[in-house]
Amino acid sequence: MAPDRETRERTATGATAAPRPRTRLDQPMSPRRRLMPEWDPEAFGRLSERIARFLGTGRFLVWMTVAIILWVVWNVSAPYALRFDDYPFIFLTLMLSLQASYAAPLILLAQNRQADRDRVNLEQDRKQNERSIADTEYLTREIAALRVGLGEVATRDWIRSELQDLIKELEEHRPDGQVVFPTVPTERSRGRDVDDR
Repeated sequence: MAPDRETRERTATGATAAPRPRTRLDQPMSPRRRLMPEWDPEAFGRLSERIARFLGTGRFLVWMTVAIILWVVWNVSAPYALRFDDYPFIFLTLMLSLQASYAAPLILLAQNRQADRDRVNLEQDRKQNERSIADTEYLTREIAALRVGLGEVATRDWIRSELQDLIKELEEHRPDGQVVFPTVPTERSRGRDVDDR
């Protein structure tokens, strides 16, 4: 009698090994339950930036000063039964400490987000500068190659000076001093000079 498939798998993996459940990779995993609440870090970061921007304005200082003055005036001049924070103003101190303890991390979070944006901008600027430097070096090499190439090109003035030197040499070497050259129509040569310019 041949052993069945399950028996073969047990003997291959060991008699005490329990079969592992296979996870399917072609299907998304079911979401796990978390004990901590979830939030969108980008939305929270944008909110913290708005609060930090508001805390850094003159409007916030004016409203904070007005609130503190009203608080102190109310707790000094109101009837005793309506006062909620007597003279040492302990509750006011607690509220200001609470506001400061929340303001500092929000400002730091906003600064971190700004630093991240600055880092990305600096990286983009660095890449742009590298491209500009590479383009400039390429154009410099091309201009230098053109200058070298133009230095080797014979210009009309150089050819004329060479021809005049040859005429002088020929005049010096002829015994009778006469030089005979084929005639070129003057109108044609002048027209070509004008066109060349």
